[in-house]
Amino acid sequence: MEGGGGSPMLLVLAAQLYAVYSQSPLPLVVNTWPFHSATQAAWKVLSSGGSPLDAVEKGCAQCEVEQCDGTVGYGGSPDESGETTLDAMIMNGNTMKVGAVANLRRIKNAIGVARAVMEHTKHTFLVGESASLFAESMGFVCEDLTTNRSLSIYSKWLDQQCQPNFRTNVTPNPEKSCGPYKPLKPLPESKTTSIQKKVDLRSHDTIGMIAVDRSGFVATGTSTNGASHKIPG
Repeated sequence: MEGGGGSPMLLVLAAQLYAVYSQSPLPLVVNTWPFHSATQAAWKVLSSGGSPLDAVEKGCAQCEVEQCDGTVGYGGSPDESGETTLDAMIMNGNTMKVGAVANLRRIKNAIGVARAVMEHTKHTFLVGESASLFAESMGFVCEDLTTNRSLSIYSKWLDQQCQPNFRTNVTPNPEKSCGPYKPLKPLPESKTTSIQKKVDLRSHDTIGMIAVDRSGFVATGTSTNGASHKIPG
């Protein structure tokens, strides 16, 4: 899944170590970026005796509703075709069970669908149109994820000759054209140049959340609308 938030397993291990060694009392909620409403939503669940899974789902869902930072939820990060799709994951730190979805279409509550994958299937990961159909069968509401904002982002991208994009080794030149593209024969390894990306505070995005209850039980989750102008799928 695109976006920040870190490795799920590392998040679980970090939270478990914190619970063991920290002098701070539990419960605990930690998330990336200053998404205060998400933290408060998760904290309300934990402090009232709810499970870490419930807290993580509630916190990430709050960001999906608020479209946190434009990187979470509907109406953000349109792909090459102008569509917003969602990715999400949730993990039970006690059982290590995971549920995840990617390229989810028409469903706003991606973290809820990820939990449904974990709790109502023997699978870990559902993708694309089939994930959306699964969500609908589980009772999730089918809605348009496009907004005026996402349409504006897409329109400006087209006006800029589709810059930036994720194409490489194609013709016409993806740095100057919107395509359609055809593959070029890849250059020999010795003739390729390394790709250098600027890395700074904004080099990751989305929400990653850890919740730990009073007993030290842990859950983690993440939700994102992925990279802007990504290739569909």
